[in-house]
Amino acid sequence: MPSRRHLANAVRALSMDAVQQAKSGHPGAPMGMADIAQVLWCDYLSHNPNNPDWANRDRFILSNGHGSMLLYSLLHLSGYDLPIEELKNFRQMHSKTPGHPEYGYAPGVETTTGPLGQGITNAVGMALAEKVMAAQFNQAQFDIVDHFTYTFLGDGCLMEGISHEACSLAGTLGLGKLVAFWDDNGISIDGEVEGWFSDDTPKRFEAYGWHVISDVNGHEPNEISAAIAKAKAVTDKPTLICCKTTIGFGSPNKQGKESCHGAPLGDDEIALVRENLGWSYPPFDVPEDVYKSWDGKTKGEKAEQEWQTLFNEYQQAYPELASEFMRRKKGELPELWNKTCTKYIQALQQNPDNVATRKASQNALNAYAPILPELLGGSADLAGSNLTIHNTSKGVSADDASGNYIYYGVREFAMSAMMNGLALYGGFKPYGATFLMFMEYARNAVRMAALMKQPAIFVYTHDSIGLGEDGPTHQPVEQLVALRATPNLDNWRPCDQVESAIAWKAAIERTQGPTTLIFTRQGLPQQNRTQQQLIDAERGGYVLFDSADTPELIIIATGSEVHLAMQAAEKLSANGTAVRVVSMPCMEVFEKQSTEYKQSVLPANVTKRIAIEALAKDTWYKYVGLNGVVIGMDTFGESAPAGELFKHFNITEQAILDAANTL
Repeated sequence: MPSRRHLANAVRALSMDAVQQAKSGHPGAPMGMADIAQVLWCDYLSHNPNNPDWANRDRFILSNGHGSMLLYSLLHLSGYDLPIEELKNFRQMHSKTPGHPEYGYAPGVETTTGPLGQGITNAVGMALAEKVMAAQFNQAQFDIVDHFTYTFLGDGCLMEGISHEACSLAGTLGLGKLVAFWDDNGISIDGEVEGWFSDDTPKRFEAYGWHVISDVNGHEPNEISAAIAKAKAVTDKPTLICCKTTIGFGSPNKQGKESCHGAPLGDDEIALVRENLGWSYPPFDVPEDVYKSWDGKTKGEKAEQEWQTLFNEYQQAYPELASEFMRRKKGELPELWNKTCTKYIQALQQNPDNVATRKASQNALNAYAPILPELLGGSADLAGSNLTIHNTSKGVSADDASGNYIYYGVREFAMSAMMNGLALYGGFKPYGATFLMFMEYARNAVRMAALMKQPAIFVYTHDSIGLGEDGPTHQPVEQLVALRATPNLDNWRPCDQVESAIAWKAAIERTQGPTTLIFTRQGLPQQNRTQQQLIDAERGGYVLFDSADTPELIIIATGSEVHLAMQAAEKLSANGTAVRVVSMPCMEVFEKQSTEYKQSVLPANVTKRIAIEALAKDTWYKYVGLNGVVIGMDTFGESAPAGELFKHFNITEQAILDAANTL
C-alpha cells in the first residue's frame, strides 16, 4: 500500500501539472495542504462519491478557493464524476474545473469560494443548519442528522472582516460539528504576512469560544490525525486546528515563498519537484494502487446504506417526521401553500389597511410561517425595526437549536453569507434583514447567492429618504441600482400590504436564485385592485390605473411613490388626460414575462412616460426613454422628517403633474 506521503504527492502532482497546463493558477496552497487533506479525506470524511447529495454526508469547504486544484484533485482521486480530462482542462471554457470552485459545476463542490472569508462563513451556515435540523428531527436512538462540516482556510480568510463576524457567532452558537483547519504558512501574495498579520490567532479563537488545537505540524499525518480526533470529541464548541505548513511543499526553489502562491512553477521546477518527491510519473498519470487507496466509493456506499437503514427504521417509528424531513430536503412547499397564500392575499384586498410595508411584511410572515417550518429567519440586530419576528418565531441558541429565528447581531455580511450556507445545505428557506443602506456591508454575499442560484431571501427595510431623521448615512440612494444590475437577483419593492404579501410569496416560491424584499418605514395607503390586477401583480409590473381611452401618458412607480402616481393620475384624468399608472414592484420578474404581456402594459407607441421612485434614477431610463422624465434622487439625502424630505427633493405629486405638463 502506498505511503501517506505518496498519496498526498498525487494531489501535489495533479495540482502543479494542471496549473502548468493552464498557464495560470495557484499551486502553493494545494501542495502545502495535501498532507492535511489526505488524512481528512482518507480517514475521517464521511461522503459517498456515487451520491454527492447524500443528506447525511460531511460537508467539506475550501474557503481559500484560489487553491481549487486541491479540491479538484481530491474529488477526482476519491471517485467523483470528475475525470482526468477535466483536470487537464483546468481554467478553460465550460470545464467543470473553473479557476475557483463554483457550485453546480463539479459534483462534490459544496459552495462557490474565492472571495476570501466567505467559504468559512458558508461553512458556519452549514454547521448551523446541521445543528438546527438535528434539533428539529432527531429522536432518541435516531440521529438521522449527524455529520460534520470541515473547512480549510488560509491567512487571507482570517484577515477578512467577515471571518471575525462569522467565527464569533459560531462560538456563541456552540457549533460543535464545525472543524476548521488554518493553513498557517505565513505567506500571502505580498510576501511574508508577519508585516501585516500579526494576530495571535489561537487566542483570538479561544476568545470566540472555540476549541483550539495549536502547533500541529501540517506535514505530519499522525499529528493531523490526532488533532482531528480531538476536534471530533469536543461537540459543544467549534474547533480550529492550527496547522503549520510550507506553501508549495516539495518545490526545491519556490516552497515557502510567495512566488509559488499564484503562478505556475514552470517546467524546470516541476521536474525538480518530481525528483524531490519521488514522483516519477508523467503529468496527469496516477498509478492504480494510488487510485485504489484514495477511492472513497466503497466506504461511502457502506456509510450511506447504514444511514438509510437507520432512516427506514426512523420512518417506521416517526412517519410524519420522516415525511416532513424528505419534503424539506427536496425543497417542496407544503400542500396548503397555494391555498394559504390565495386566501391571505384575497383577505388583504378585501380589508384595506394603510401600513408601512415593513409591517405588512411582518403580517405576511405571520400568515405564512405557521405552515412553513423550513422558514429560518433573522436580523442583523434590527428585529424591532425590520419587523422580522413573527408570531411563531423561536430563537436558536447553543443550548436549544430547535427554533426558527437567528439573532445574528450586528453582522450583516456574515448573516448574508451564512444564509447562503443554509440555503446550500437544504431543508430551509433562509431570510435575513437589515436596512437597505447596510446592504453595502453584505453586497458580495448577495452577489454570491445570485451566482450560485441560491434562494436566500434578503429583507431590506427603511428603503429611501422616507426613513427620515436618521439622515443620509442611513438613507439609501444608489443601492437599488446596484441590486437591479446584479444578474439573477429579483428585487421587489412593494407599494402596500397586498404587494408585500405577493412579494413574500414570490420569494418563497423561487428556487433558482435569491430575492430582495425592500420595505418602507413609513405608512402607505392600500390600492384598490380587481381580481385580474391581483393576478398580474405577480408578474412584477401591471396596470393599476387606466383611462377609458388609449393612454397618451404612462406613469411608472414603485413602493412609496405609487400612491403619488395614483393621486396625480386622478387629477390628470379629471382634466382630460388619458393616463395610465403602472405599478412595477419587480423589474426582473416583469422582464421575464412574454413580449405580448409587456407590450400590453407598456405599449411602444405611448412614448410620453414618467417614472417616479425616491432612489437613484438610472435604471428607469430603459422604460421611459431619453425623452421621458424620471423623478428621483440625484444626490444624497438630508436629516429631516420624511414629509419635508420628499418636498425638498421634489418627489411629489406636483412634480408628476409638472412633468406631465412639460411632456
